[in-house]
Amino acid sequence: MKITFLGGGNMASALIGGMLKQGFAPQDIAVVELSEEGRARLASQFGVRTAGSLTDDVVDCDVLVLAVKPQQMQAALVPLAGRMSRQTVVSIAAGTLLASVSKWLGGHTRIVRAMPNTPALIGQGVTGLFADPSVSADERAAVERIIGAVGTSVWVDAESLIDVVTAVSGSGPAYVFYFIEALQAAGEAQGLPAETARTLALRTFTGASALAAQSTEPCSVLRERVTSKGGTTEAALRSMGQDGLPALIGRAVAAATERGRELGRQSQD
Repeated sequence: MKITFLGGGNMASALIGGMLKQGFAPQDIAVVELSEEGRARLASQFGVRTAGSLTDDVVDCDVLVLAVKPQQMQAALVPLAGRMSRQTVVSIAAGTLLASVSKWLGGHTRIVRAMPNTPALIGQGVTGLFADPSVSADERAAVERIIGAVGTSVWVDAESLIDVVTAVSGSGPAYVFYFIEALQAAGEAQGLPAETARTLALRTFTGASALAAQSTEPCSVLRERVTSKGGTTEAALRSMGQDGLPALIGRAVAAATERGRELGRQSQD
């Protein structure tokens, strides 16, 4: 399988690094990167082929991964119009609709939208996927193999749900970092040294997440087991409930979802 990346930034580098660890051959991977410095870095770090423009040999691939910024997507794709036939196209640009990508590619429809998140940089990402109906089962499996190099993936059955994926997992790492920040600050406010508070907040979050991931029980059950009646945890959770934390999170995810839909509408302008 020959894979070409259009753009060689952080997410492309994470995918390429993960793919090489999973046994992909570097000679089967090409990266189109405008920056000469970027091309040199990619060639040195991964041993992959690089190009500064969309030459015929790099376009002649099985999978084309679109890893450029959403605002650069149209300009990057227009030169490909009429040059696409057998390629499966994977777009990792937030808020860019399949219809827009297809239009810029001159009507090509074998496109998958992917929404990865930043833990992919350490091989622990989760990616939401949606495919145009013209994408075959074998092509979907090829996409899963590429994305699987940096974590897990889930398919959704409506393109509109990619905006929800973006709001939950794409933006989600920022929510986690924000919570850890707040928990550390709260510990410091109660007298803990900064480094101790950071260690406690960080390790508690990673440990609890790992426990939830390994358990077959809902998080609600795990939460109840930690919450003794009349105890400290109950007091903390009661305070969070009174402050409207669940509703706050719901509003935040709704706001992120709507922003994703706005970006999608803008991509059609």
